[in-house]
Amino acid sequence: MSICIIGDVMMHTRQLQYDHSHFLDDLRPLLSEADLSIANAEFTLAGPPYTGYPAFSAPDTYLSSILDAGVDVLLTANNHILDKGPKGLERTLKQYGVFTGSGLDDEQYSRNNPLLLTVKGVRIALVNFTYGTNSGSAAEFPKVSRMNRTEIARQMKRARDLADFVIVLPHWGEEYVLRHNRTQQEWAEWLVEQGADAIVGAHPHVVQDTTFIKGVPVIYSLGNAVSNMSAVNTRLELAAVLKLVHRKGSKETCILRPELKFLWCTLPGKKTDNFRTVVVEEQIGKRGDWIDASDYDNMMQTLERVKKTTGIE
Repeated sequence: MSICIIGDVMMHTRQLQYDHSHFLDDLRPLLSEADLSIANAEFTLAGPPYTGYPAFSAPDTYLSSILDAGVDVLLTANNHILDKGPKGLERTLKQYGVFTGSGLDDEQYSRNNPLLLTVKGVRIALVNFTYGTNSGSAAEFPKVSRMNRTEIARQMKRARDLADFVIVLPHWGEEYVLRHNRTQQEWAEWLVEQGADAIVGAHPHVVQDTTFIKGVPVIYSLGNAVSNMSAVNTRLELAAVLKLVHRKGSKETCILRPELKFLWCTLPGKKTDNFRTVVVEEQIGKRGDWIDASDYDNMMQTLERVKKTTGIE
């Protein structure tokens, strides 16, 4: 079975002015062809007034658009999930369907962390946590899963006991830096010891390098999926497709080498008149299709620069 994972789905102030139902249109085949698709929901659904950075609150219809594009599971452990405080998070989680990384109460938190799913007969456990949140909360609940080794070790043990594959999805690292740091590496090594089968991270808003630790694939950062960011390297991102093999009736499992697809978030007036995330390989050689051909050049230059620094082919 296959899992497709994309990075930060955001809703900046400028994005609020456009039809968000088309932001992820070009990713529909990628998301829908996978048996399970996952996205990092880096916004709240705290209700109006709708706001962008630094405290996100998107319209409820944004969620519908994301799910309609083919996303099955939302990651909620990120630094912006408490942007509108505990009440904002509470309203957000009541709107979400299948999610992990947080919980309204002890029962929901325990049920969703780790999140256990069975897809095509394969038992999957998802473990999602964040280094922290921009806005804190003194209340115990609603609770966000954080980078606490005691808590994450508990989740990992339950995941290992109940699932065929354990996928860890941390929100970590330094923003805008194309290579992982020591903390990420130490945590990745520890997570492998705890039984992770794959580690796919987010938060830096750029693509970071990838590696294998004792045979376990580690993708340190996917970058953004869709946003209004324009800083260097922030519009290039990855979609990671994990292919898992499990022999029914036995404990034999393996994960194939991840398939990494570069994506590019086009801004209004560049490729179309809207925000639109495209698959880079599908655009190569189509410079003439762009409203602003210089943005095609920007995409290709960014691709080469990021490949060179991260070592990703």
